[in-house]
Amino acid sequence: MTALQSQLLSKQEFEVIVVSDGPDKETEAVVNEFKAILNMRYFQLPQKKGPAAARNLGWLNAKAPVVAFTDDDCEPDHLWLIAILAEAEPDKAQAFTGRVIVPCGQRPTDYELNTAGLETADFVTANCACTKPALYIAGGFDERFSMAWREDSDLEFKLISHNISVQRIEEAVVVHPVREARWGISLKEQKKTLFNALLYQKFPDLYRDKIQAQPPVLYYLIIFCFIFLIAGLLWDNLLLVSAGGIGWLLLTAYFITKRLYLTSRSGRHISEMIITSMLIPFYSIYWQWYGAFKYRVLFI
Repeated sequence: MTALQSQLLSKQEFEVIVVSDGPDKETEAVVNEFKAILNMRYFQLPQKKGPAAARNLGWLNAKAPVVAFTDDDCEPDHLWLIAILAEAEPDKAQAFTGRVIVPCGQRPTDYELNTAGLETADFVTANCACTKPALYIAGGFDERFSMAWREDSDLEFKLISHNISVQRIEEAVVVHPVREARWGISLKEQKKTLFNALLYQKFPDLYRDKIQAQPPVLYYLIIFCFIFLIAGLLWDNLLLVSAGGIGWLLLTAYFITKRLYLTSRSGRHISEMIITSMLIPFYSIYWQWYGAFKYRVLFI
């Protein structure tokens, strides 16, 4: 709220819409406290449906012809709204993306490093804006993306498919701090992979061009080696046990080393990387295939 209070744009020239993903009395109380300072309105979904549904409720109720999106843990720069409005023509179908800064130390955790990927992303809802005509043409956010994953890329791809270009505004800056994550968070994050399948089903060419050029080969190799190892043990085949076991150990060691290369070397983090790296390939491919089955698409 403090960052929005600091906007150099006159308080009478913009409104702040806060949308809760499901009933939340605490958030509503905070909004009520700030209503005397900012032009604010509060909405809530009747039940938890995800950020895509929450953002749709927000922009559909917005009075202004230009809608800027950010997240509840982000801190927009004081020039954020002015920079966006300087480029916007409200009657035209336009979309904008700004610069995201993720504060990290020299040796971030794996989770912090992954979050820092927002700095190089083309279009993220932590810092983007659209005119109302652009949102209506694109159909807003696809509410099937019920977690905070790929719903922003889906909107970007819909804009592109309707020949609405996304303009980058370097002066529109948002700082995105990294939330404290519990041990093993990377395992929980793998569930989001199922939405990669949905995005691929809708935009296969754009997905391969902008998100992932090829399937996760390393994960498949690790899983195949592990299957060979288990098969060798079941069939009492020393060759399969040796080939599968050595392959699984070497590839898993490579994966662990890759994740630790630029990240924290604390004992807690190292142990987390070792254990989660042995499990992530299996979790990730499971959710990927689950998504492929759910959305009826050949996505491997």
